Amino acid sequence: MAFVQAIVRAYTLRDIDPAGALQTARIAPQDVANPQARVTAAQFEALNAHAMQELDDEALGWFSRRLPWGSYGMLCRASVTAPNLGVAIKRWCRHHRLLTDDILLSLQVEGGVASVTITEHRDLGAFREFCLVSCLRFLHGYACWAIDSRIPLREAHFPFAAPPHADAYPLMFTGTLHYEAAAARYSFDEQYLALPLQRDERALRTMLKRALPLTVLQYRRDRLLGQRVRELLHAHPGSAHTAEALAALLHLSSRTLHRQLHEEGLSLQALKDEVRQAQAMDQLRRSQRPIKQVALAVGFRNEKSFARAFRAWTGVTPGEFRRTGR
Repeated sequence: MAFVQAIVRAYTLRDIDPAGALQTARIAPQDVANPQARVTAAQFEALNAHAMQELDDEALGWFSRRLPWGSYGMLCRASVTAPNLGVAIKRWCRHHRLLTDDILLSLQVEGGVASVTITEHRDLGAFREFCLVSCLRFLHGYACWAIDSRIPLREAHFPFAAPPHADAYPLMFTGTLHYEAAAARYSFDEQYLALPLQRDERALRTMLKRALPLTVLQYRRDRLLGQRVRELLHAHPGSAHTAEALAALLHLSSRTLHRQLHEEGLSLQALKDEVRQAQAMDQLRRSQRPIKQVALAVGFRNEKSFARAFRAWTGVTPGEFRRTGR
């Protein structure tokens, strides 16, 4: 309800009655004052869309000047022709400066991690939380839509104390959450920046009819899910080899994990075998550890089952592979 209150505050600044917007979203006026009350994603989307048009301000009072209806659509159009997501995000950040200089968005890449950061150039006052959260979600939602893929966040940072409604934040931002940070930002795997955009102008027109709905609802499909599963299997060789454990690390259900891998033409068992084989071959080449220890290290219960699987993978036993190196 804190975000509903922020929209009502924008109406108050313009001396406009928010009753119509609340009625459109089916939010009872008496509930607005109740900090424990909740609204659905659909209600909030409807409220957002109505308020942005009625106030003719897509920033909803955040900035020192209004952002007329269609401003964020302009950012989308400027970015949708980019060859890949990295270029699209850079265009978004650059063109956002044309809308306002109250905040600055920027993209940084270091050590395989991409980060979007907001630098504040003006005191945002009572709108600060709503502004920073919304701007991060606008860009994240658009990026996911543009490449037709969920982009799971590694971390999200906020330059304020955890609010009373902090339990809502994991619904908006995946990954580890940090409060009282130096700046608002989120980070994700750099590999997503290389993905080509999947949308065109026609798809953009359809999406914009609903006032950036992806800023509210999480995008589910992940085009790099197979690669992320491989990385987790490498990083957690002894503790993340079950669907349940992997799904928890990915913030998915095990059923969703299997379904999305199937959509990519992959299976969890095939990925596990691929990673186990690579790890086993590497250990057999680089170490003199007993084969039994190698078997346990790559997730097998005993040497016999490891030897059977290794022969199926390579056509030779682990001992033969070690002697020949191939």
